[in-house]
Amino acid sequence: MSRTDRFVNNFLSFRGTILKFLTKLVLCSALISGPAIAGSATKHAYASLPKPTTVAIAISEAKAPWGWTDFCTRHADECEADTTSATTVAVTPENWKLIQDINLDVNSSISEASDQTIYGVPERWEYPTSGSGDCEDYALEKRKRLIKAGLPRQALLLTVVVDEGGFGHAILTVRTSTGDYELDNRVDRILSWENTGYGFVKEQASDNPNHWVRLGAPTTPLMTATAQK
Repeated sequence: MSRTDRFVNNFLSFRGTILKFLTKLVLCSALISGPAIAGSATKHAYASLPKPTTVAIAISEAKAPWGWTDFCTRHADECEADTTSATTVAVTPENWKLIQDINLDVNSSISEASDQTIYGVPERWEYPTSGSGDCEDYALEKRKRLIKAGLPRQALLLTVVVDEGGFGHAILTVRTSTGDYELDNRVDRILSWENTGYGFVKEQASDNPNHWVRLGAPTTPLMTATAQK
């Protein structure tokens, strides 16, 4: 064998050794970085959970909004007055993602329109089957989807508030193990009830969807005819 042939063989052998070493190095790096990435994702999921807040305090009984009473004439099965124990939604990464996903999906798939435009009447609470609806229709749809997904009805409370302009508005309160959070068609981000900037008027009682209660803090609401409907 010539000196050139020996050189070529030695080079090929050396290159093979280097390639094996690099392959092992890449595999080891993957094994090391894999759990680190997974751990980071898990941390991110837990970090995205909401900060604990408080629960809205009921200060007295309240009259159910006319829109809810009218809704029940068409959807009696969803307004059954079987009293059940109040409960909350456990704040887990899975539950919180479910709530966020449904909130975003309803907000993005429904077009906002007034009851006058849709039905020719000033006030009508209804599921937005036409693809359009106003604030309470968004809230009803979110409530329905969350119940269908397995969350307890007792923790999903239709709520009447007064907005910054003094006008009545409807949102959905989710009562959780860490406090009350609001699903609002005006904003995709889910806020604690204390951080919405709204004056809270009344909401469904946890133990019976046909019983409504008047709420106290965080702000003293401006009482308007719209909010009292």
